[in-house]
Amino acid sequence: MAMNALAATTRNFRQASRILGLDSRIEKSLLIPFREIKVECTIPKDDGSLVSYIGFRVQHDNARGPMKGGIRYHPEVDPDEVNALAQLMTWKTAVADIPYGGAKGGIGCTPKELSTSELERLTRVFTQKIHDLIGVNVDVPAPDMGTNAQTMAWILDEYSKFHGHSLAVVTGKPLDLGGSLGREAATGRGVVFATEALLAEHGKSIKGLTFSIQGFGNVGSWAARLIHERGGKVVAVSDITGAITNPSGIDIPNLVNHKEATGSLKNFDGGDAMDPDEVLVSECDVLIPCALGGVLNRENAGKVRAKFIVEAANHPTDPEADEILSKKGVIVLPDIYANSGGVTVSYFEWVQNIQGFMWEEEKVNKELHRYMTKAFRNIKNMCQTHNCNLRMGAFTLGVNRVARATVLRGWEA
Repeated sequence: MAMNALAATTRNFRQASRILGLDSRIEKSLLIPFREIKVECTIPKDDGSLVSYIGFRVQHDNARGPMKGGIRYHPEVDPDEVNALAQLMTWKTAVADIPYGGAKGGIGCTPKELSTSELERLTRVFTQKIHDLIGVNVDVPAPDMGTNAQTMAWILDEYSKFHGHSLAVVTGKPLDLGGSLGREAATGRGVVFATEALLAEHGKSIKGLTFSIQGFGNVGSWAARLIHERGGKVVAVSDITGAITNPSGIDIPNLVNHKEATGSLKNFDGGDAMDPDEVLVSECDVLIPCALGGVLNRENAGKVRAKFIVEAANHPTDPEADEILSKKGVIVLPDIYANSGGVTVSYFEWVQNIQGFMWEEEKVNKELHRYMTKAFRNIKNMCQTHNCNLRMGAFTLGVNRVARATVLRGWEA
């Protein structure tokens, strides 16, 4: 059984705090969330019956700036997982060096089973319950699993009824309501920039290398598209609908069109069907898990054939798998850096909204490249200073920044 996300995140945090030699009191204060919110959201369904859902928001830390994190609508939204993801956001924003803390939220529901008007009512009731605990300089939500730009538009509208027009209260909004150009591709593009930084360190580039991508949603499909454009060969792709392989390289633009037309990877004529579980252990240079957490575990880590793993998903590698991969000499680029492109461009969106001045897409992408490259250099410096792997390099970088901000602010006062 995979170690749960909270246990794994906490374990990584404790290891980083040992390496940094943090005072045990500050370690404890950094681990405990700033605030946990749980609200009941009761709405009338379209048939007139009443139904209740539980909504959560965990605000983990605000030492470096307003808290930031997604809101997910999913039947298994559980406080432990939300807690882990809020904590991860604190370290992730610190690694990316953007002035935010971490938060995460969600509602335990199945979005597919709700009509658009039911989803809107649910979102508005949730916003009514938490509006005085979020805000431009307090906590800035964003989309996550089961939510999208439309969800953010409803939150923006409902929040503005209480606080006046406040574009910067959420990010990931539609372009017509102050969303940023480049936001949709941001996480996938950030993954590619991170991969380029890692490969350059080893004297390689994307061109000519082979890639396996697990998960072909927003992040996976953008990463695949950009790798394909740069001359990389994507040899295996999977998602919940199936998996395909083609050793001489899949035609990604064709596959994207096929998936958009049919909603599935099945029956694509530019490759052979394969067992989705095989994608993680298929023959390739770089493996990019873009789907769920805990997919690399002690059962399959020993069979991984990639030389590099770039964690585009949150927490895809169990600590046990980490040890196995490290013994095999596989280099893992950790999630708290590799998938930080999304939150970085969310930060750009927030900045644009506060200034009331929007950027061209070219500027968004150029700034994203600068942030991703700088963060990689900072992680490498921590690896050299503390003689540790990239995951601990990223964790020590993030934890150290938050600890310093906390101490400077006078946490004992």
